[in-house]
Amino acid sequence: NGIQAAAVNRALPPRGRIAMSDNHLTILVVEPGKPPYPRQIPDTLQAMQEIVGGHIEAIYPYEEQVAVIANEEGKLLGLPYNRPLLDEHGVPYDIVCGTFFLAGLGCETFTSLTEDQIYRYKELFDNHIVLTVPAHSQPEKTHPKKGKKYER
Repeated sequence: NGIQAAAVNRALPPRGRIAMSDNHLTILVVEPGKPPYPRQIPDTLQAMQEIVGGHIEAIYPYEEQVAVIANEEGKLLGLPYNRPLLDEHGVPYDIVCGTFFLAGLGCETFTSLTEDQIYRYKELFDNHIVLTVPAHSQPEKTHPKKGKKYER
């Protein structure tokens, strides 16, 4: 099926309740530290850029016609870690920084996700939330021999 997911006990969106619109896209938004949620947005570059907070970059990590759309400068800007991208064995090979969304792929444009895709990718990203802990400065530890001079 193109994605790896472990069993999950989280609430998933009910199937059959997401309406599609011609000039809107139904996407799955994934914010750092939060559960993913479906959303309808206008099918415009501006709407996509507002979600990710800058210029968009499409990433194609799945065999299925689904793209991860993220801020192309997310790592350079120091946006918060969000979710890992996993290889076919479930091993992380990269991490997406900042808010991103998933959309379907058409011939030359993004398309709405199907209800089944929203369900499956929500389940996948519910399972792989990256939690970051701020680094606390620790007092410098002194080595017992540090700074001592030894004579022969």
